[in-house]
Amino acid sequence: MITARYGHDLFTAALKGRVRMVEIIGAGFGRTGTASLKRAVELLGFDPCHHMSEVLKQPSTTVQWTTALNGDPSVLPELLRDYRATLDFPGCLLWREMMDLYPSAKVLLSVRDPKKWYDSARATILSPIRNENIDQNLAALLAPFSEAMASRGFRRDLAEADMIAVFNKHNETVRAAVDPSRLLVYEVSEGWEPLCAFLGVEVPDVPFPRSNDSASFRDNVTKIISGRAQDMAT
Repeated sequence: MITARYGHDLFTAALKGRVRMVEIIGAGFGRTGTASLKRAVELLGFDPCHHMSEVLKQPSTTVQWTTALNGDPSVLPELLRDYRATLDFPGCLLWREMMDLYPSAKVLLSVRDPKKWYDSARATILSPIRNENIDQNLAALLAPFSEAMASRGFRRDLAEADMIAVFNKHNETVRAAVDPSRLLVYEVSEGWEPLCAFLGVEVPDVPFPRSNDSASFRDNVTKIISGRAQDMAT
């Protein structure tokens, strides 16, 4: 657990402009519309927003994320020093720690029908991306990171019923633990209005973002990973 003094030091640093304070803690699993939500909250001014795509673009951060997932949240302020929001993995597995670290942040629990979530996840994030261009150094970084996420319940080897149970239990735990005044349980199909009301901002005069469906997910991840592998090899 992060101490009150540690949180105070972070707040003081934020006031001095050295770090940004996370204002939105995304507690929802990936494949609940988090890619669209990332674009949405950034359009609303909460940018940049951390998302799993950021980890894939900066694979060296998996070392610190692995440390946090394995029980040492003291690395989170440095990891998130430039972000105003978090969504998706791995941050959604550390929502309790982030609530303690950022006591004024609001919690956004993105949800969807459990069966539809599983079908989407099975076709994407639960299906390992195999790419012959992945550098061995990159693979070495991703392996302990994946194991650390598995230790928190996000395992690719579970049967459908068990994975849906993990998804439902996670959502129920967040609902039970977070004060309703601080929590929004949200489906991206609801659009701008509930999200903007929760965040205290005006509804923008643009369509709500829609992105990263299952059909495009694997291509997007492969492109990111291939690009990082080429960077690490040069």
